[in-house]
Amino acid sequence: MFELLLLMLERLGLIVMLAFIATRFRFFRKMASSIELSIKQKTTAILFFGVFGIIGTYSGVTFQPESLALERFTFAIPDDAAIANFRVIGVMLAGLFGGMKVGLGAGLIAGIHRMMLGGFTAVACGVASILAGVLAAYYRKKNPQVIYQPLHIMILGALAEAMQMGLIAILATPTTRAIELVQLIGIPMIIANGIGCVLFFLIIQSVSKEEQKAGALQAQKSLRIAEQTLVYLKHGLSNQSAFNVCTILYKELNACAVAMTDRSLILSHIGVGADHHKANMVIQTQLTSEVMKQKRMIIASDDEIHCKESQCPLGAAVIAPLIIRDNVVGTLKFYYHSKKDITALETEMLSGLTKLLSSQLELAEADRAYQLAKDAEVNALQAQISPHFLFNTLNTVISLIRLDPKKARTMLHSLSQFLRHNVSATTVTFHSLKEELQHIQAYLSIEEVRFEDRLSVTYTIEEELQAVSIPPLTLQPLVENAVKHGFRNKRFNCELTIHVFHHGDKVGLRVRDNGEGFDESMLNLNERGQKTDSSTGIGIYNSNKRLQMMFGESASLRFSTELGKGTTVECYIPKSTRKETVE
Repeated sequence: MFELLLLMLERLGLIVMLAFIATRFRFFRKMASSIELSIKQKTTAILFFGVFGIIGTYSGVTFQPESLALERFTFAIPDDAAIANFRVIGVMLAGLFGGMKVGLGAGLIAGIHRMMLGGFTAVACGVASILAGVLAAYYRKKNPQVIYQPLHIMILGALAEAMQMGLIAILATPTTRAIELVQLIGIPMIIANGIGCVLFFLIIQSVSKEEQKAGALQAQKSLRIAEQTLVYLKHGLSNQSAFNVCTILYKELNACAVAMTDRSLILSHIGVGADHHKANMVIQTQLTSEVMKQKRMIIASDDEIHCKESQCPLGAAVIAPLIIRDNVVGTLKFYYHSKKDITALETEMLSGLTKLLSSQLELAEADRAYQLAKDAEVNALQAQISPHFLFNTLNTVISLIRLDPKKARTMLHSLSQFLRHNVSATTVTFHSLKEELQHIQAYLSIEEVRFEDRLSVTYTIEEELQAVSIPPLTLQPLVENAVKHGFRNKRFNCELTIHVFHHGDKVGLRVRDNGEGFDESMLNLNERGQKTDSSTGIGIYNSNKRLQMMFGESASLRFSTELGKGTTVECYIPKSTRKETVE
């Protein structure tokens, strides 16, 4: 009995080999991952495990109970002999991993084959093989997690073999010889098959973990690359961005060269072959054009690349299209010395990486489109502010033409100066605080004609802040609002203060008046601002909207007012000089 156990344990090396072979098949990896198999894959699984069972039979040890003789390999079994084997392992694993149809199919192949070999245990062993596949599949259905539980698998393997011993004792004839056989080989076979099942499982689990680890490392590398390239691709596809991206990819990957193209030109090529694959050259290979036409990744060997340079050292390539909204904008190319260097895992990672970079380009384009729309809206809002003031001023001039033509001429002269500032203000995104103050002074010179000596303006501005950049027409609508509405019913001592100050890394802008104030319930900056009988509130609304769009919610206008005690409005925007803003 002990010698038989040793012989069977020796044969477990065959199980190791078969387990390793199984991990090479895609259908088995899908079964191990609990993924539904196609009909073709199920057929392949049935044949594989059926052959596994047949090999387990042939690699068994022929045993004659009367003489106690052991034969290490057999291809025919005498009528008075039996065979101690590993057939149950393949059949049981087929049921566990493949389900009822796979388990039954593999059991039928291995079982019928065993019956054909003969021997007084032929029928019992054949039936046991079929039942092993069915029972394993049934247990898997009741406990789906069994394929992740090695102890359960070992016990199932041992129980399957114990069932076979029971059937031999019941079905084999003569019964006395069958019972004698079970007593001699039962324990070694139960132990060996239990160990074989769990060994097969552990090998598969080990290989799967290695693949998962390799996949995780590839995913980690892809994310690292995506993080590094994002800063460059957010500016779109250009020679500079392509050079930076190709440099990163060349350092991170095993490729001997990396290149990027647009639809007609090479944007960058880093690595082997850079002497004749140069930036701004027309694409050198017909295959690249084919990839753009077909919109799919192509793996090519040396004779398929068709480089125009006969001595080109690039032996293989993976060429993938860069796609934005279903339109090919270029290609990403990975070159290798040989097609053998391109593994399945490498191909999968390159495909995923190309899709990531395509997504980055698409996001960059979407961001540019958003920015253009945002700039257009800012310009529209900015342009709305000037007509608002112009209409108010012209109404005042009209009223003065009859009453005081001289003042009307003075106002028109001041208006021409103001409009000169105003036109330049609506053509730029930023100008200096000094330019904004000149604009305000031109405006107030117009208003002073109307207010005569009743208006007093105080400027509290630190000298170094004169160069700070702010959006044009930021303060002017606030000053206009104070003059037109804050002092509307004030007969004398109209005091206006313009205060610009440091506020951490921001600059604070404040306009305060001692006018009549207003009810804060009338203020809704989300709906056209301050609505009064004489104002639509469009100037303040636009100013606030423009600040929010350019700097975020933190730059919103903040009002503090009380009826009869005046109004203060202020905002805080990032601090930068005119030169920094332009850059």
